[in-house]
Amino acid sequence: MFPRAFPHTLRLAPLAGAVLLLTACASTGKGPTPQANQLYAQLDQASKGYETALAQARQGNAAAAQQTLDASLDQLKAAAAHCDKTPGCDPQRFFSAFDRLLRLKDGNFSVGDDMDAMNDEAPEGSVAAKSGAASLPEAQRSVTLLRGQPLSQLIAMNGPVKAALEMWLTQWRPNLMDAYVNYQFLRHQMWPPYERADLPEALLFGILAKESGGKVHAVSRSGAAGPLQFMYATGMRFGLGMEDGFDTRFDPAEAARANADYLNEQLGVFNNNLELTIAAYNGGEGRMKRLVGDDTSVSLYDPRIYNQLSQETRDYVPSVLAAAWLFLHPESYNLRFPRVDGVAGSVTLKRPTSLTELTVCLGSAGGMSDGWFRTLRNLNPRLDPQVAQPAGTRVVVPRVLEKPFEARCTDGPWPILANDLHTAVLPVVPSTPAPPAPVARSSSTTRTRGYVVRRGDTLTSIVNKLGCSSIEEVTDINDLKHHQLKPGQTLKLPTCR
Repeated sequence: MFPRAFPHTLRLAPLAGAVLLLTACASTGKGPTPQANQLYAQLDQASKGYETALAQARQGNAAAAQQTLDASLDQLKAAAAHCDKTPGCDPQRFFSAFDRLLRLKDGNFSVGDDMDAMNDEAPEGSVAAKSGAASLPEAQRSVTLLRGQPLSQLIAMNGPVKAALEMWLTQWRPNLMDAYVNYQFLRHQMWPPYERADLPEALLFGILAKESGGKVHAVSRSGAAGPLQFMYATGMRFGLGMEDGFDTRFDPAEAARANADYLNEQLGVFNNNLELTIAAYNGGEGRMKRLVGDDTSVSLYDPRIYNQLSQETRDYVPSVLAAAWLFLHPESYNLRFPRVDGVAGSVTLKRPTSLTELTVCLGSAGGMSDGWFRTLRNLNPRLDPQVAQPAGTRVVVPRVLEKPFEARCTDGPWPILANDLHTAVLPVVPSTPAPPAPVARSSSTTRTRGYVVRRGDTLTSIVNKLGCSSIEEVTDINDLKHHQLKPGQTLKLPTCR
């Protein structure tokens, strides 16, 4: 932690812009030229100056620290800007230096003697398997989170984000791990639309972790639905709606596309102010526009803005940024994400089988101690997990499950056991006398009409189409248990006024 007397400590934006230019200009020479070595010498000198500035800041000498810092950053920026024009100059050395300075700045440079062993166990190609600039899908993502805006500046001296980092690393740690595992299996669907929109993967993960934890069928008390928790009206605005009885807010690829469209729209409104954009996603863009007015450069933490936000939004923004930062730099926080082989595959059912039965057959195949129910639901959002799908149905599964499926779920005792458990009949318990019927809701009358449930229907989708009732009312009218529906079932629905 640095003294308060050292304002604007470690301003790396000029350097970030210069280093960003290097990503497309990597030299292919066989070795460094004398000119490149001169740049490397300037890089080393600037890095030492930067460290000196940190030491001066910690000693309370703010004026000297700022002077040393400014000179070091100017030298570092100049050297980085010339690298792409210099034969034999390797931009990766500048990325590495930048990453090292970020860690020094945050107090995370010394990560422990056991870090090498930890990285040996991480999956090849995963974020956790790498460190620094190499931990990102694209090198420039280590420098900027979004359009020239360094994520490091939003993190380093930000108390709310640091508090959120502590929460993710302690009380929320199981949720973070579950979100990471769920995302790895969904990545092939969710990352491509984000990448096409030129948005960083870390931001997608941060929102996913905070919104649903990667549970595709999550529904909030307020009616937000899907992995990225779209309200119905907002989803409709960005192309999410009913499709053959299926609410496409639950489709991971469509939800990611709509989320990217929304963020790009609001980044335009708020002049690329990421924190205001994230706040708008949670608290509503209309409210944020009214609070911010024309001053889109205002900080989210300006009392004029921050004090008017709901507590939920005050917590939401730093939580998303903290999860994004941990996605990029787990090793800097003594964090190791689990090994996940998320490559997608598929199987073709040899007999009528539900996803719940398939989960029992697969057991802990592939080392998944918690079982595969969540993953199978996420990858097949249009299938009711309780309904047996006919033989010949293609089911999306992680590729790692293709062989276990053939071995365990086509013949033998496991499919028989799974079906026996799935078709178990529960004893009927006589019901107690029903309480007096409640007064009819103002949004509907007591008159009802029949509705035949179609494949893919859910209570949420039916109520949304009805537009004048609630899940609780439809459940009460039909005496439904556990919100379970079956194709061909006839429901009573209130007739709207």
